[in-house]
Parts: sequence; C-alpha cells; structure tokens
Amino acid sequence: MIDFGPAASTLADTYVGEDAVLTYARSQAARTGVQAIGPSGGACLRLLAAAVGAKAVAEIGTGTGVSGLYLLRGMRTDGILTTVDPEPIRQEFAREAYLAGGFAVNRARLIPGRALDVLPRLADGQYDLVFCDGDPAESMSYLAESLRLLRPGGVVCFEGVFQQGRLTDPGLDDPRTRAVRELVQEVRESTRLLPVLLPVSDGLLCAVKR
Repeated sequence: MIDFGPAASTLADTYVGEDAVLTYARSQAARTGVQAIGPSGGACLRLLAAAVGAKAVAEIGTGTGVSGLYLLRGMRTDGILTTVDPEPIRQEFAREAYLAGGFAVNRARLIPGRALDVLPRLADGQYDLVFCDGDPAESMSYLAESLRLLRPGGVVCFEGVFQQGRLTDPGLDDPRTRAVRELVQEVRESTRLLPVLLPVSDGLLCAVKR
C-alpha cells in the first residue's frame, strides 16, 4: 500500500525545490507572520497557470510574494498578475521578490486594500485564474467575485481549506470554520464548477468554471 501520510506530504514539498528568490520571499513571510502557501501548493499554482495559458490572474492575499512568484512563473510571458492585500508593507516585500525573480515591474499590479473593496472594480470575465488566500471568513464572497471575474474555462483556487485540521473537527463551529465548510460544500455541489480538493499545503481547493 502507498502511504499518503506525512512522508508523502514531505516528498511532495521537496519534489520541485525552491530557489533563492522563493527562499527569500518565504523567510520574509515567516518574519512578518504570514502563512505562505507550501512548495507543493505553489507548484500546483504554477502548473495550473501554465495549463490554462494564463494571461490575467487575480490574487487575493499578496503576502510577501511566494504565491505570486509561482503564479508568474506559470503564466504567459506577457501575463499580468493583479494582487490585492490590506498590508502595503507586505506588498513591498512581494515587489522586491518579483524583481529579484526577473519579472518586469509591469508584470504585477499590486493594489493595497481590502479584497472585497477592490475586487468589484475588476472587469467581469477577463481573468484566467483567481487565487484566494485571504480572510477565511470571507470565502463565500471571494467565490462569488471569482465566478464573476473568471472567463469560462478559468480556474479558481482557495488555499488553506483544511484550516490546520479545523475543517473536519466536529467540536469547532466558529464563523471562520463554518464559512470554509460552506465554501467546500458549495464548490463541490455547484453545477457551474468542476472541482478538486488537493491534499497539498494546507488544502488547495480548485475548480474550473464551466
């Protein structure tokens, strides 16, 4: 039998490997208290961006640029990443990481602010991929905005849906956990989405918009 436990997770995280730029961005995340997506989850984002030939990607939660680097490395060379975060200092770290990774300034549009204030200003149906790594309590609102932003055949991804074990803990019923549970159920049952829940990082929920 194949073991899909911790050893398999470790193998997935070390399979691709991370260079000095990603290591720097990840160290900045740790220093500022940001939970960055794991290497295996980042590799999935890179693969998905490449698979859909992403030219326009929206990201909720810039962090210090770890996920953005993976997305940019999978996108088309003329693609633009639009990334939103309420903390401008984090976005400065991300900007440094993108430049260190060899990406021109115009490849990333960094917008400071609360996601649900910024997203309504983005154009309908113009995005190939939306990556959500913001406030779990706002997950359902992120899903609604993502479906509006995505073109048919576009992909939405949510990081951290396992909530470090809280998702399946019957003793927990706080607003954040309830919101993520509602999200997981809605994505699974929606006729507009083709979903998959990947056991990478802290749970990566992805779906294609039909």
